[in-house]
Amino acid sequence: MGKKYSLLLVFAAIQLLSCNSKKNPDGPYFGNGFHNGWADQHSIVVWTRLTSTPEMKRPGKKFLVPSADEARELAKMNDPIQLNQSQLPEDATLEQMEGACPGKKGEVKLVYFPLQKPELKNETEWSAVDPDKNFTHQWKLQNLEAGTIYVVQLFARDHESKLLSDSIKGNFRTPPSGDIQKELKFCIVTCHDYPRRDDSISGHKIYPQMLKLYPDFYVHTGDVEYYDKPAPFALTEKLMRFKWDRLFALPFQRTFFTQVTTYFMKDDHDALTNDAYPGMTYGAVSFERGLKIFDQEQFPSNDKPYKTIRWGKDLQIWITEGRNYRSPNNIDDGPGKTILGKEQKEWLMRTLKESDATFKILISPDPIVGPDRKNKKDNYANSIFKYEGDELRAFLNQFTNLYICNGDRHWQYVTHPEGTNLWEFGCGPGSDSHAEGWPPNDKRPEHRFLRVNGGFLLGTVTYAEGSPVLTFRHYDVDGNVVHEEIFQTNKPIK
Repeated sequence: MGKKYSLLLVFAAIQLLSCNSKKNPDGPYFGNGFHNGWADQHSIVVWTRLTSTPEMKRPGKKFLVPSADEARELAKMNDPIQLNQSQLPEDATLEQMEGACPGKKGEVKLVYFPLQKPELKNETEWSAVDPDKNFTHQWKLQNLEAGTIYVVQLFARDHESKLLSDSIKGNFRTPPSGDIQKELKFCIVTCHDYPRRDDSISGHKIYPQMLKLYPDFYVHTGDVEYYDKPAPFALTEKLMRFKWDRLFALPFQRTFFTQVTTYFMKDDHDALTNDAYPGMTYGAVSFERGLKIFDQEQFPSNDKPYKTIRWGKDLQIWITEGRNYRSPNNIDDGPGKTILGKEQKEWLMRTLKESDATFKILISPDPIVGPDRKNKKDNYANSIFKYEGDELRAFLNQFTNLYICNGDRHWQYVTHPEGTNLWEFGCGPGSDSHAEGWPPNDKRPEHRFLRVNGGFLLGTVTYAEGSPVLTFRHYDVDGNVVHEEIFQTNKPIK
């Protein structure tokens, strides 16, 4: 089967496990679908959550929006009960608010098999979701075949009656082994939130556009959701979870994530708050607790929040982590101030040197090259991390086949400073309403492309007369190409 497969074709060809037993009409349900993460040739993590309703609440009550001064005062408070009530209308509960998708106790089971080898079906035992982790459960699947499409089906049942209540189907793809030449497509995005979605019913329009391209994998570089934006300001763990539940109940997102191999990264707004670093608090939540909610609860978990994955002979990617190991932003710059942390930086430099991939893609939650605004204070393109930024840029400059793809910035760009080997591709925010922060006419000498609008970045590996070609294309939110760069070496051929 070629790349342009669809779930309809997959499930027309393969009959999944069927359960004809009586179903519990009261749930639980898969209102947030399922996600996968951290895929390599032989393993992947599958995440799901059980809900009391099959869809988010619509219509629902609206959150109160504090003034800027009131929001600052709320952020200093630490009483979860008071903070949870502060943005709700009188006598309202969180379950009554628009977008609510409450969790529910229950049990889940996973069935998976290679698309073309249904006889190799694996079936897990029933497992209870964890109410203390927002009614979620994760499986780490191992001993998978490289370069293979896997069909998956999840089942839910009530934990008391044991009656089946819901099921959901999907698929993922494992990376091909490092000796295989294979054409590939991958999408990179950043900066989403519920209020700035561009389809009020279904979510962000980029998701069906990306799905039409049949990507082999997808990377979200962080700021998946914004705790520190209104409706509501997520000043407690309960409100943080509400925001995740609401975002991932959106139909466009839910459909996409059941069909594409995915890597989720985090940045400041989905770790805690703007420019977050160790020691900070936001309302009743500490920075350290914010990391755990992202790393261990709301997304597929890995032993470390960074990883390198070979996608065939000609492509290797590096998923890096910018919050867990960083120094406080407000200490003096110098050799001891870090974003990556000592262990991750040593790992990154070592594995980049060891790699013989034709193209190396370093994926960063934040800019490394820039330029960025002078008032920003938390990434390598800012002066407060100049020492380590200079060190990293000097190291990366030795490679003639390395490309940086980053999120965080609310505009699309390509930068290539003259006289260097450095190329940086900012993917841009997930919607046009989320685009801001850079004057559209301020195109610097290092800019090869600048566009202050939303969309996504597509990378492809193809072959011309047997020679690998790497192409980057920026798309707008409607799926139109707005810029293209093509490489066979570190020099563009178009």
